[in-house]
Amino acid sequence: MHDDEGRIFATQRGYGDYKDGWEFPGGKMEAGETPEEALKREIWEELETRIVVERLVQTVEYDYPQFHLTMHCFWCHVESGSLTLKEHEAARWLTKDQLDTVDWLPADVKVVEMLKM
Repeated sequence: MHDDEGRIFATQRGYGDYKDGWEFPGGKMEAGETPEEALKREIWEELETRIVVERLVQTVEYDYPQFHLTMHCFWCHVESGSLTLKEHEAARWLTKDQLDTVDWLPADVKVVEMLKM
């Protein structure tokens, strides 16, 4: 998610094996959902915010020890809502130069590297 100033929204996990790691918000696709539909639903569930999905940025395939992740990353922006943290413990809007100031989860690092170019 980005804002009008070009900053990227990042969230810090509040639970699970990767608690405290920073990630791009989103989540798992449910049966019958497109990646865009899943992202809209997950952002609403996690942040009580409606988004506009603009375009696919990158699809990341990553093998964590416990599971394989396929992550579809999209440019999107807030349509309405307050970005209320329901599952995360913190969030930040980061400029391109600030992307390395948080400890990203391994799969998200691939996207961060692309965003810094």
